[in-house]
Amino acid sequence: MATLDSVCPLDCPDTCSLAVTVEAGRVTRVDGSRRNPLTDGYICAKVRRYPERVYSPLRVLHPQRRVGAKGAARFERLSWDDAIGLIAERFRRIIASDGGEAILPYHYGGSNGVLGEEAADARFFARLGASELLKTICAMPTGTAQRGLYGGMGGVPPQDYPLARAIVLWGVNPSATSIHLVPQVRAAQAAGAFVAVIDPRRTPLARGASLHLAPRPGTDAVLALALINETIRRGAADSAFLAAHANGFDELARGAAPFTLERAAAECDVPRADIERLLDAYLAASPAVLRCGWGLERTYNGGQAARAVLAWPAVAGKFGVRGGGLTMSLSRAHAIRRERVTRPELAQPVRQVNMVQLGRVLTEPQTPPVRALFVYNANPVASTPEQARILRGLAREDLFTVVHEQVLTDTARWADVLLPAQTIFEQTELHKSYGHYVTQLSEPVIAPCGEALSNPQLFTRLARAMGFDDGLSQADETALLDDALAADDLATLRRDRVLPVRFAGAAECIPFVNSFPTTPSGRIELCPPEIGPVAYTPMPDGEGLTLLTPASDRTVNSVFGELNGRRAELAMHPDDAAARGLRDGAAVRVFNALGEVHVPLRCSRDLRRGVVTLAKGLWQASTLNGATATALIADALTDVGGGACFNDARVEVAAL
Repeated sequence: MATLDSVCPLDCPDTCSLAVTVEAGRVTRVDGSRRNPLTDGYICAKVRRYPERVYSPLRVLHPQRRVGAKGAARFERLSWDDAIGLIAERFRRIIASDGGEAILPYHYGGSNGVLGEEAADARFFARLGASELLKTICAMPTGTAQRGLYGGMGGVPPQDYPLARAIVLWGVNPSATSIHLVPQVRAAQAAGAFVAVIDPRRTPLARGASLHLAPRPGTDAVLALALINETIRRGAADSAFLAAHANGFDELARGAAPFTLERAAAECDVPRADIERLLDAYLAASPAVLRCGWGLERTYNGGQAARAVLAWPAVAGKFGVRGGGLTMSLSRAHAIRRERVTRPELAQPVRQVNMVQLGRVLTEPQTPPVRALFVYNANPVASTPEQARILRGLAREDLFTVVHEQVLTDTARWADVLLPAQTIFEQTELHKSYGHYVTQLSEPVIAPCGEALSNPQLFTRLARAMGFDDGLSQADETALLDDALAADDLATLRRDRVLPVRFAGAAECIPFVNSFPTTPSGRIELCPPEIGPVAYTPMPDGEGLTLLTPASDRTVNSVFGELNGRRAELAMHPDDAAARGLRDGAAVRVFNALGEVHVPLRCSRDLRRGVVTLAKGLWQASTLNGATATALIADALTDVGGGACFNDARVEVAAL
């Protein structure tokens, strides 16, 4: 028996360091280690179940070819040489008839690692001339706003939250999505900090917060603009800070002027007195930190909301002191040489496809048509809007679908060629967190199960089969690591397995002390061109219930969905249930013009009236009729960045 170091690869800000127990070549236990200081020896219950995925009866162990009807998940085993040869031959035929753009890679952040996403894969598809996938399904409106306002400037790290005298958690539920922030917030509370949670649901931290504001979904921009406007009206804007460090303040102030506290109270449907209480506590506190999550971006107004939320700390002058400012994604601070990994010089101008609209791309006429779909690091049947349309597209007999996956997901069932992927315990990976400042390296702790390959191994073989021998297209993990990091950093990482990010030589990030905006001007751009002038589209009234699809405490997006059985449920406020004659525990149909989902009902006063929730990332086996939340969500795009409008879905609910 041995206990070996590893790192959680999943889509979570915490990027925990792991202590993995291996007995007779098998992983038997997964715990947290203290190599990453934030992990502090504990991890979430989800990741403790990782061995169940590694040895799942659904684990894909060998290359396979479809032999049954599409979607029936009937396959026969192939050798790797035959599988690679089949894919290469089919790709050559497609390129000859329709060009490389007829091939569409579909991927996101399944491994959330530097080597497994946009590395050897990016080089391969660039050389192929395949269509470019716009990775917009998450973090695009907020990411666009953050980059536009601050560039790659660092934010307040979790360990500094106990220093704050006011904390605003806006559109984020750390209890489900970043558990190591929870004790930091509670430590601040114990020291007397004011904590406000802005979320349509009463989350665990909201239950014990100083203030919980539950705005109508889609109205966050109104609330944030009203806070900015009132900050300015009271004379509390930090004119000295803004003059020294920001552009666009006058334009932002003009745009925010129509958004009064009265308007915010009415449109957000929250008490004006609570908005004033938030404003008073935040303006009076130093340090004060705002943690912006991703929940507020998943609506048409998401980009405008993110800009306004991220601008408020600048307007109020909350930077320049340890524990003060804001936290969004911290990933850009890591010293990864991104362009050396991706090799954009290999790319050529090609068609761009927004991943949110996969269903329409597969079912509507395109020029050229999509003839091949290559899915990896993603499970679009479970995660992408308009599930029914995606399934119709996957059923096309003229579509050649390749899926590289660890287990037989809902998407993998539709593969024409199914390829086995390695788990994190079977491969080398480089991890940059978006929630802390420690870069980490993990190496295999067990031999690959079956014939599984990592993404770099797979795409290097495919590049070789396609005749791409330029020295860049064939890139294994060793070559990619050399590209990703400077030699000294890589040597430190190989020795210690962790590489702390430094800020002007210091270990602590203090925005506007040792970390500054990296925008072209070197200043905060409060009205960057990618966001445009202040704008807001009012949310509709009286059109059914608003469906939210929050993160679950049982899955990470759709990862681990195979372990949870038929556990989906719709949460609804008891008053909304009573108005429809529904009782707790009853089977209901949740429906709109796009489709319907059958699940049990759970009544909960933790939701505001008019809102229902169904967890994101559910597998089809989790519901009573095999449809999940994405069957109810249109593929409309956000105002900024072309993101997914998950939280704009309107539904009705009735008894089955």
